[in-house]
Amino acid sequence: MNFAIVGCGFIAKKHAKAINNIENAKLVAVCDKFETAMIPYMEEYGVKGYTELSDMLSDDLIDVVCICTPSGLHAPIAEQVAAAKKHIILEKPIAMTMEETNRIIDVTKKNDVKLAVVHPNRFRPVVLELRKILDSGALGKISHANCVVNWNRDQEYYDQAPWRGTKEHDGGVLMNQAIHNLDLLLWFMGNPKEVYSMEATRLREIEAEDVSTGVIQFESGALATVQASTTVYPKNYEESITIFGEKGTVKIGGANALYIEHLQIEGYTEREVNILKEKVSSDPWGTPGHEQIIANMVESINENKQPAITGQDGKKALELVLAFYKSAEKNQPILLNEGVTI
Repeated sequence: MNFAIVGCGFIAKKHAKAINNIENAKLVAVCDKFETAMIPYMEEYGVKGYTELSDMLSDDLIDVVCICTPSGLHAPIAEQVAAAKKHIILEKPIAMTMEETNRIIDVTKKNDVKLAVVHPNRFRPVVLELRKILDSGALGKISHANCVVNWNRDQEYYDQAPWRGTKEHDGGVLMNQAIHNLDLLLWFMGNPKEVYSMEATRLREIEAEDVSTGVIQFESGALATVQASTTVYPKNYEESITIFGEKGTVKIGGANALYIEHLQIEGYTEREVNILKEKVSSDPWGTPGHEQIIANMVESINENKQPAITGQDGKKALELVLAFYKSAEKNQPILLNEGVTI
């Protein structure tokens, strides 16, 4: 499969490296309105560079396009790519609004192209082990969960580009950083029913929030708290998810939610717990999530099946973020009904 990348900023480096590491994938083109941004990719990977997306999309050899632009540009670019009959790997968040998201999903269906959204944390070894535990029913009825992202993104980070921290093209800590954990929370806990949130911009000179706290009630009746920030001094402090069930408690955590920090489940021996912890600790990152998403897209095309993380998955994560935003704005609980924030 021949891949192309649109938007040659920081995240594009991960896509290029991932494509290069997949045996049956090849990077053949990049596109950016700034020619200087493309030069490192053209030199390292020997690819063509385009300043106009339409010119790149006219290349019939391109099978898949990775969209790595600022989030506010996802929808118009995805529509153009889908119209050219190219499959799409789209960086998170899928878009900035539900209207844009529905346009993206509709246009990919209309043109019969596959859409994968980049939520790579689903492929972390510790996440997969927690999913296995949940699927086995070992925790019993779930009572509640805690979701924490206390990170550092200093002012220099936001000053790197004028779109960072804006509501139109980037969003704040929920949209940009914590959306990965929120995607995992939904994957673990099911559909949310109601949310309530408060947010603030405390330390960073940005338009969007740098601190957010919220509560979720899921359709199952289980509750969850969410705490997210980019104001922690001086570096990332904690990314964690803790799930409390009637027969056990599991916490995955660390600065990047890579380890089992607590595991106590009815029937699990100390030896079994230690084996599982050591298994995760021996290779905490595993195969990089971007590589697995690239490989999965190749497989999905060859076998004509849905990618592992679909447009609908991306839509659910975005909807939760937007519900938090609406709750904070209105200072009231927000109901979610059949995928529509009301």
